[in-house]
Amino acid sequence: MVRSVIVDRPGGPEVLALGERPDPEPGPGQLLVRTSAAGVNFIEVYQREGIYPVEHPFTPGSEGAGTVTAVGEGVEHFALGDRVTTSQAARTYADAFVVDADKALRVPAGIPDEVAAAIPLQGLTAHYLVRSTYPVQKGDVAVLTAAAGGVGGLAVQLLKRQGATVVALVGSEDKARTARSLGADEVLVGYEGFAARVRELTDGRGADVVYDSVGRDTFDESLTALRARGTLVLFGGSSGQVPPFDLQRLAQNGSLYVTRPTLNDYLRDEKERSWRAGELFDAVLEGTLSVRVAGTFPLAEARRAHEVLQSRTAQGKLLLVP
Repeated sequence: MVRSVIVDRPGGPEVLALGERPDPEPGPGQLLVRTSAAGVNFIEVYQREGIYPVEHPFTPGSEGAGTVTAVGEGVEHFALGDRVTTSQAARTYADAFVVDADKALRVPAGIPDEVAAAIPLQGLTAHYLVRSTYPVQKGDVAVLTAAAGGVGGLAVQLLKRQGATVVALVGSEDKARTARSLGADEVLVGYEGFAARVRELTDGRGADVVYDSVGRDTFDESLTALRARGTLVLFGGSSGQVPPFDLQRLAQNGSLYVTRPTLNDYLRDEKERSWRAGELFDAVLEGTLSVRVAGTFPLAEARRAHEVLQSRTAQGKLLLVP
């Protein structure tokens, strides 16, 4: 038996309970991984609350890092003792989890377990946004909402590596200090009327791209902040989902582009996963990318981890450590 966080009904953080389930076994093409750390993410909150339906009882978690302890039939590129990480597993809130080998990322020597666990979801998201959804070029002006958060803090650093001018939007002075420390060129505290402030900073031109994870409450301002033929990358909805809107507004605002990407569509094969993860790992090892772990919790305190996550006070990754 392995210790696991088990949810037997929808509800608040109190439904996260520590229990046991049978040892997982790897099937063909899979790895069994002893968990070093598991990422805590909002998708697990939505599953726990019943917003995203799941079959009960279930163990949350898709992100985790650890050591391979068993290899399924047909696996050729991993062996016992290899360190791996992933954002595409299941039931990672546990002492051990199973992942398809082609969705596991090999962790280089020199990357601590906690950093390895913090990179897959937020790091790969920041990477695909900056390098693929809107491939930032030197001199571009990029606006980033929630710039002190997990994805935001990594994206600020990656944007600077690409030579962008970064306008960071944050909700407090404390988060503003964080955004500045990560390299943001301009930091705006508060979201009300930010489009006008962006236009002032760009001499009326507007931003080349806005990366917006807030959604409903910022969508109109994000469109207005763009230059002609600018791009709005809507990659989240922390304030709620954007309602249907008239596409003619894109023409009226300057022939704009809007896209709604998701991570899995930017991890289509092993080559793409390896490229994205490799750039992130290299940057960490070079000391040019700081991966912030805001807190670690034992499995028995998964409830507390969810409470901190939902408070939106954490500036960095939250992890469960068995």
